[in-house]
Amino acid sequence: MKKQLSQNWFSSQFLLRFLIIIILVIGVFFRFVNLDKKIYWSDEVVSSLRISGYTQSEIENNLRNGNLISTEELNKYQYPNPEKTTIDVMKGIVLEDSHILPLHVLLTRFWVKCFGNSIAVTRSFSAFISLLTFPCIYWLCKELFRSSLTGWIAMALVAVSPAHVIYAQEARAYSLWIVAILISSAALLRAMRLKTKVSWCIYTATLSLGFYSHIFFSFIAIAQAIYVAIIERFKLNKTSIYYLLASLVGFMTFVPWIWIIVTNTHSDAVYWANVKQSLFDSATRWAGIISRGFLDLGVSPSDSKEFKFALIPFIGIILTLISYSIYVVCRRTPKRVWLFIITLIGSVGLPLLTLDFVFQKRYGTSRYTLPCILGIQLTVAYLLANKIRFNYTKIFQKKLWSVVSLLLIISGIISCGISSQSQIWWNKFPEKYEQYPKIANIISQYEKALLISDAKIVPEIQILGHLLVPKVQLQIVASNKLPEIPSDFTNIFLFQPSDSLKAGIEKIYNLKLQQINTLLWKIIKSRET
Repeated sequence: MKKQLSQNWFSSQFLLRFLIIIILVIGVFFRFVNLDKKIYWSDEVVSSLRISGYTQSEIENNLRNGNLISTEELNKYQYPNPEKTTIDVMKGIVLEDSHILPLHVLLTRFWVKCFGNSIAVTRSFSAFISLLTFPCIYWLCKELFRSSLTGWIAMALVAVSPAHVIYAQEARAYSLWIVAILISSAALLRAMRLKTKVSWCIYTATLSLGFYSHIFFSFIAIAQAIYVAIIERFKLNKTSIYYLLASLVGFMTFVPWIWIIVTNTHSDAVYWANVKQSLFDSATRWAGIISRGFLDLGVSPSDSKEFKFALIPFIGIILTLISYSIYVVCRRTPKRVWLFIITLIGSVGLPLLTLDFVFQKRYGTSRYTLPCILGIQLTVAYLLANKIRFNYTKIFQKKLWSVVSLLLIISGIISCGISSQSQIWWNKFPEKYEQYPKIANIISQYEKALLISDAKIVPEIQILGHLLVPKVQLQIVASNKLPEIPSDFTNIFLFQPSDSLKAGIEKIYNLKLQQINTLLWKIIKSRET
């Protein structure tokens, strides 16, 4: 009888791991599919500018002169080229984007130089780095829960998590940040368990990696400090001393960049967060952010209220599951486990919640709350692992929680499947950029098409530059200046023209303008008599 039960348990474990491997393959597929089909939005354009080594002032001086340029000349400032070195890259970051940490930019630049200039290649580095999430979260689960089954389930949840997949497909540092969080967390727990000098040196190295991966890693470091202090009961023992030395060395490696940030502040870096919102808007926003770790059907501010209300039951179920999983972790695990998860969830989540609800801001976005989502996924993985464990749970409970696990995985696969076919998703500000692909399609269908604009080159014109076909020519003019319109273009368009540019073309050139949409006008070449 015992032998039969042992065989059944082994076969069930083998089947579960086989299914999870299939889920991992699906997750890898979603991270690399249609990388070049999605709109290359403002944040990615800025990342590519940093990778190229040029500065915005150089682009303005070189391109805003009214001369004709091709999309290839415009995109020159989006990829590495021999004119700019790594030193130029660092200068550009320091002078214009000191809040962007250099590690991801430098690694992506090397990646693009090795594999070629294209949107797909640039984004593929983030997708590749995101694959490290799988072994890293497994390692963390082994250190935290001492359970391989929890690690396998955590890998499955992360593999098809919509939040992880959409940011794995962005040319930004979020995948690197997630990996750094997982590695530093696992390294800390390992060092506290082994208490060896080598393990603490490894943790020190992971701190340096984290500090230079994302500016919000500082919150993770603070949360880890709180965790160690509470676990060690605020006593100065061997573990506390080793931790203080490791964190001090790790912090000292980041001091030079802190000085750069302080001396090169950019107050408009998060201008979008100053938008006021009500408590109800904050609550619904956070409900959506948290649920996107498991379900994401692409809800954006422009969607209808009916569609949003239809999702309320599903979001409610997910939030209930999350709340229950946190309750189970806090009740059934030792202090070293539940405290770690709570500090991870609150590391970035608590400061952002405070800003959103107390000061009525909107700093709470999915990309900044990824540590919170990671902590939540760890709790859900622990809950599911314990509910479907094959050696003590009742058969009915096993089946019930197996169905819950399957539904979570299916919701993630459906979400990733829908987003993989979409050109613009909610994370790319569709309310602002959804017209760009339409504008590019309109202009690209004409022969001898010219696009004139006095809008911002970074990011507006460069976003459009990635969408236009090579035959389209561009003419970028300074504000309050009129372009010399060439006579050999039969189809001339204005993109985001200022009032002075529109008025000047109508009055000085005596031409009519036909508005196509809120961002695009076409010049009608029929002179008034």
